[in-house]
Amino acid sequence: MTNFNPRPKQQEILAYPGGKLGVSAVPGSGKTWTLSALAAELVADGGLHDNQEVLVVTLVNAAVDNFAARVGQFVRAQGLLPNLGYRVRTLHGLCHDIVRERPALAGLANDFQIIDEREGNGILQDAAEAWLREFPHALDDFLAHEIEERKAAWIRREQLPALVSRIAASFIKQAKDLRLTPAELRYHLDNFAEPLPLLEMGAAIYVEYQRALAYRGAVDFDDLMRLALQALRLDRQFLERLRYRWPYILEDEAQDSSQLQEEILATLAGPQGNWVRVGDTNQAIYETFTTASPRYLRDFLRAPDVTALDLPNSGRSMQSIIELANYLITWSRTSHPTPGVRDALTLPYIEPAPPGDPQSNPPDDPDKIFLAARGFAPQEELRAVVKSLQGWLPDHPAETVAVLAPRNNRGFELANLLKEQGIPVVELLRSTRATRETAGALTHLLRYLAEPTSSRKLATAYRVWRRADREDEELQRALKWVTQRLRKIRRVEDYLWPRADRDWLAALGVEGESPAIHAQLVEFRRLVRRWQDATALPIDQLLLTLAHDVFTAPSDLALAHKLAGVLQHLAEQHTDWRLPQLAEELKVVAKNERKFLGMAADDTGFDPEKYKGQVVIATLHKAKGLEWDKVYLLSVNDYNFPAALPGDSFIAEKWFVRDNLNLQAETLAQLKALYREPQLFPYDEGGATQAARREYAEERLRLLYVGITRARRELVITWNTGRYGKQQPAAAFIALQTWWEQRSSE
Repeated sequence: MTNFNPRPKQQEILAYPGGKLGVSAVPGSGKTWTLSALAAELVADGGLHDNQEVLVVTLVNAAVDNFAARVGQFVRAQGLLPNLGYRVRTLHGLCHDIVRERPALAGLANDFQIIDEREGNGILQDAAEAWLREFPHALDDFLAHEIEERKAAWIRREQLPALVSRIAASFIKQAKDLRLTPAELRYHLDNFAEPLPLLEMGAAIYVEYQRALAYRGAVDFDDLMRLALQALRLDRQFLERLRYRWPYILEDEAQDSSQLQEEILATLAGPQGNWVRVGDTNQAIYETFTTASPRYLRDFLRAPDVTALDLPNSGRSMQSIIELANYLITWSRTSHPTPGVRDALTLPYIEPAPPGDPQSNPPDDPDKIFLAARGFAPQEELRAVVKSLQGWLPDHPAETVAVLAPRNNRGFELANLLKEQGIPVVELLRSTRATRETAGALTHLLRYLAEPTSSRKLATAYRVWRRADREDEELQRALKWVTQRLRKIRRVEDYLWPRADRDWLAALGVEGESPAIHAQLVEFRRLVRRWQDATALPIDQLLLTLAHDVFTAPSDLALAHKLAGVLQHLAEQHTDWRLPQLAEELKVVAKNERKFLGMAADDTGFDPEKYKGQVVIATLHKAKGLEWDKVYLLSVNDYNFPAALPGDSFIAEKWFVRDNLNLQAETLAQLKALYREPQLFPYDEGGATQAARREYAEERLRLLYVGITRARRELVITWNTGRYGKQQPAAAFIALQTWWEQRSSE
């Protein structure tokens, strides 16, 4: 049995009679429970036949497991067997089901493969770098004119590859959302009179990317969506069979829909179908340079054939936190200094739980809200948070607390400070510190083995082996002395494989003066020889050999086992890869440039209640859907939360690009213009950059709203002056602080 007692507003949704229903759900309103209960009621009383199912579509894999478990609880409570009469899928999972059932409709073989994000990124990066090698000066017109040639050459070599890869990734995703194949795009470009270097770049990389997929007999996740819609539209009987199979479609997190996602579900539902869409456009925080947009849900809610309902009640937060979040909505809609951003947040306002509700709001205590009156220096802000937590944690061992940062790197810095103070930390970031350090250590060892004659890399390997010595001042001095001498070895083999006339260690003369150092160098030589012999093993066995020689902690060894599995999988996919390529892939994990799939708790769902008395550090994006008793919001300044005002800085605008152009935005704008109106091509350079600034400001405003609504009982918001001491508090922060001070003085 479940303990779900629906509120009056939830009852309205559970009374759903069929047709199209749109639901605006505020944070903490119980939308997952409500949608799960509705799915179970439709299974029990919706008149389903034995071969029909209620289809539930959600955003991420963790939500699939959550939904399936909750629907199963409700189904069992009604005396029915679980796992029958309903199907829970991510959109990509649904599209996979559709394409796998009729691959020929999508032009695929029965044994087609789906590449994961890691392999897709690698293919894309290779294609982008190949294009740059072929056309090294193609983007010169977009470089700032004052840059002299020597620096321009450095930019082409060091800066452009990453930028071109990002542009190409957004370009290909957008092209597939528009269902534009490389051939169709080429047709449009060939029939346009003027040169369009950004589109030519995107089209060329798109061709190579798709060619690489075809060579593997594979598709990516965006192809799955495009091809699923193609299959539905090519075979009417197939479509009708699926409509019969899924007479009810329930969609969660609908604020993150894209045009293609909406078309797929609308096609499956049919003009007179049963389609329930639940979401919160105020929590649409994944839109920048993706194909998702909250406007699709907004337009759906306004459609004449749609019944629109609200889930406004939330028992999550105390009244003062609710009022703060609601004021952010009011201010943004009426007083935001950039009029074009005033649609970022919409109604409904959050309402507390009704009297007698089983999930009542925490008791109100306005003194538990703190908005910093002054800006901190960046490190000072972190130290202030550490000091606050040191005072708070001992008195609240049974409560949850999180520090939410706008970016991963800020979270890493705080995690290091907390660990130095012995404060227990849980990192809900792109990768954990332990993962980065373990991957980094093994990367250094692999890079040495890939270049065994390098004295510099040998010295680094020695530092990895003796890394514990860094914690002791005397041992650290000895470590530094040894590594300096290892770097200066002219012939590494004179140390590793000495002869009578060439023995580097004997010539060093430390055996009598420093027998401990001599013994360490003898042992290190033995290990390196062993590692070199192990390079004949498969990569996973090599990595485990290294790990067992340099790690003793069970957590490090467990991480090494998972890393070994990842590299072995990559080696099987890329049979031409050798140690240099595998070492670079491990370096990507160590530098936190790519999420290490399977290592983060949120891959399978994250439950804050399991970490009472510990500090959870997360990005604001990762915090969506979660809640804590106390929340700290860091770095709420005008760089992390710009208002799209003159003088604001934007992370997507690169210093070396002329006129502050956002090349990612400009490329996508050209693509849309060429697709929709190729004859007119209504594109004005710079307009897309301005629009991207407003869209980014809107998303960051919604991100701040998400951060505030994660807190139940206590909320602390701080801001810092940035690296150069020039940042100001975000406009939204100033508005909240002014309103809060006035409210407190009344």
